[in-house]
Amino acid sequence: MIRQAEEGTEREAQRPRVLLPSTRTGPMRAVLRRIGIALVLLFGVVAVVYLDRDGYRDNAGGPLSLLDCFYYATVTVSTTGYGDITPVSETARLVNIVFVTPVRVLFLIVLVGTTLEVLAERTRADWRLSRWRARVRDHIVVAGYGTKGRSAIKTLLSTGVERESIVVVDPDPGIVAEAAEAGLAGIVGDATRSSVLRQAAVERARVVVVASARDDTSVLITLTARQLNPQAKIQAAVRESENVPLLRQSGADHVITSSEAAGRLLGVSTSQPNVSEVIEDLLEQGSGLDLVERAVRPGEVGGPLGAVPEPALAVVRGGRTLPYDDVACAHLEPGDRLIVARSQRRGAGEADTGRSGG
Repeated sequence: MIRQAEEGTEREAQRPRVLLPSTRTGPMRAVLRRIGIALVLLFGVVAVVYLDRDGYRDNAGGPLSLLDCFYYATVTVSTTGYGDITPVSETARLVNIVFVTPVRVLFLIVLVGTTLEVLAERTRADWRLSRWRARVRDHIVVAGYGTKGRSAIKTLLSTGVERESIVVVDPDPGIVAEAAEAGLAGIVGDATRSSVLRQAAVERARVVVVASARDDTSVLITLTARQLNPQAKIQAAVRESENVPLLRQSGADHVITSSEAAGRLLGVSTSQPNVSEVIEDLLEQGSGLDLVERAVRPGEVGGPLGAVPEPALAVVRGGRTLPYDDVACAHLEPGDRLIVARSQRRGAGEADTGRSGG
């Protein structure tokens, strides 16, 4: 049922587009700026001709009206020159020599320059896109740039992840444009479609973060991402806990239940408000207390977890997470990963967090 419903929306979905972080003024803004310059030049010619309208002759007879002045200025600066309105007085001819002709040249420069700039900008954008596609690998794909997606990216950046290694996928062009303005690469399209995820080079990604607002969409994104990249770590969020098994079966490595997590935090804050503050501090990376995953150091191998200088909470060994009071934590082994608490107020002198796949 879910797949059939999504297939109906796929036909209506727009073709995926890639938006890279903006580095220059957009071509449309450049065009509008040059159009403004051209209009100023045109109105300048109209004003000069209208002030000396008696020095011009109209083959249709009669004095020049304001409309006639606009007509003469337009055909003159555009080099059309029908010849039905001509300067006859010495003053009018002098003005055409020293003012109108230079304006005509500037007008042409503006038009040609606009065309060349738009073409150059498009060529530059195509070059940047092809270069980005050739170089992007081991990156993080974030499907969904809503509240969850933005928060996940904010946390990733605070832990030292480079902006260039994050690719946002969202169906809303305005939201993806915001991501591009923030320095992130973005893909406009439905992340449940394999063609869209291929645009994000998901087959070369090391992590996929599924932050969709709907649980059924999260399942489809996870299925598609897992099919395209069997090795990537997939971190997903769902609203309801009953959908966690389905998401795990779809290929997610870790699943966060957003509604229940918020409810548990509310319960803790009601009964133990100080504990709740510490938990919130731990969730806000870089603000105070942080939970950090790091590799065991050679000098710590063979010793107990309690001998580690930082407060240690768990050991990750062979894909299993062992709490600090587990008997296996009495002897640390090579290859162990330690989960330790670290205070940012004391300075982050040790930055060996490594890659935990999330």
